[in-house]
Amino acid sequence: MGTEVYVPLVVMFAIGLGFGIVSLIGARVAGPRRPNRAKSDPYECGIEPAPDAAQPKRFPVKFYLTAMLFIVFDIEIMFLIPWAVHHDVLGLFGFWAVTMFIASLFVAYAYEWKRGGLEWD
Repeated sequence: MGTEVYVPLVVMFAIGLGFGIVSLIGARVAGPRRPNRAKSDPYECGIEPAPDAAQPKRFPVKFYLTAMLFIVFDIEIMFLIPWAVHHDVLGLFGFWAVTMFIASLFVAYAYEWKRGGLEWD
């Protein structure tokens, strides 16, 4: 096994890097340049920015709970899809491992529910 197995990987990275560079340069060249105060203000997930930087407003906890819920379900999918593809090979051990994993996810989901992270008011 020589270096020829790495050629597709190098080509893929080169294409990705080239796309990123071309996109950045293209946006800089072709994009409109009309700066104003609203564009230079920081955007904080729908919260109005603080009037002065010395007294920043605190983020409500619901933003962090929503982020935590996303991470919990993102990790769940990341582990459950490979298990679903190879569940027949893993057998009973894989079944009990996934059962414990889902039980731990249920604890995180119950915590999120109890803290009010699923209420969208």
